[in-house]
Amino acid sequence: MAPIKACVVGLGLGGLTFHAPFILALPHLFTLHAVMERNPTAPGGKLQARFGESPAKGVIIHRTFDTVLADPEIELVVISTPSSTHFDLAKQVLEAGKHVLVDKPVTAQFSQAQQLLALAKSKNLVLYPFQNRRWDSDFLALKKLLDLPADHPQSLGTLYEFESRFDRFRADLKGTWKDLPLDANGLVYDLAAHTIDQVLVLFGRPTKLTAFKENIRGIGDKEVDDAFTIFLHYPPRAAASGLQPTSFTAILRGHILSVRSPQVRYVVRGTQGTFLKYGVDVQEDQLKVIPSPRDITQSEGYGVEPEEIYGTVENLDGEGKVVKSIWSSTERGQYIKLFENVAAVIRDGAEQAVKWEESAEVVELIELAYKSSAEERTLPVPPRQ
Repeated sequence: MAPIKACVVGLGLGGLTFHAPFILALPHLFTLHAVMERNPTAPGGKLQARFGESPAKGVIIHRTFDTVLADPEIELVVISTPSSTHFDLAKQVLEAGKHVLVDKPVTAQFSQAQQLLALAKSKNLVLYPFQNRRWDSDFLALKKLLDLPADHPQSLGTLYEFESRFDRFRADLKGTWKDLPLDANGLVYDLAAHTIDQVLVLFGRPTKLTAFKENIRGIGDKEVDDAFTIFLHYPPRAAASGLQPTSFTAILRGHILSVRSPQVRYVVRGTQGTFLKYGVDVQEDQLKVIPSPRDITQSEGYGVEPEEIYGTVENLDGEGKVVKSIWSSTERGQYIKLFENVAAVIRDGAEQAVKWEESAEVVELIELAYKSSAEERTLPVPPRQ
């Protein structure tokens, strides 16, 4: 079938790094028909400045969102604008009869995400959330580790604690819209949107939540958080044999004043072992500098994690001694899989690899985290309806 004609709205970091390159890298599935850039300063705009004349050739530059909506050739609109605008823009796209891919966080409020889903269903349109970090190389490696049978020598046994961190060091403000007290701004909406999604994939919905957030640097607007800790409380996981922990907790952390490199990414503890991982998936850094979108599919090194940041597992052997081994991230990161699935959903009616309801649930838990922090108490997580 003919490639899907797409338009990327928003050519900041998200649009030029996480969206336009993949659409250009999959010409059999997509055509980058247009972008929206309000004030291009040169021919071809930001797209040509980033990737050169050839990828930008023939790409229409719409200067207003109204002209995007009015363009009859656009089938799919990719929303990569400030988070506070996601709901309103996605709603207008659906009302215009076009499919939409929405960057995370999909909305500021759970109720808004529900409204968009109802609208998409009523119009039989695809509403897809951009949760790309399900295809991080280290997350794919972690899933394989947790799927090991209990009798495998590297099995962690029965889990009782899972810690996922996104720490960085920045002593000053970025000087962008992310510093402003807008809806869906702050580190919780920015990075916990990834870590919560991964935990829901691995362990499902928690029963309780305890959260702390703050502006740890004390700069900018105090309501824009730059550090968080979120505890997701679960019932104990069933033990195959031996020790039976009384609880299971997922701890999610994001900190802006962490001085170390590489940063801690995962710490997973079980009755038979501990997994420790430093560093993050390499795709974002690669996408910021690749000379051509073709490198995503043609470069042998794309998405390949360096061996020096492979995870380690420490296990108990039969004599109760600790044995340390490497747990390799042998499967490369593959954000491209999300875009391939988007095309399959639109053209073939395939099942969404990332369901809108799942990203709506992420927003629901983020709202609960803000409430928990404000009220300084643990909150029950209502059963999924």
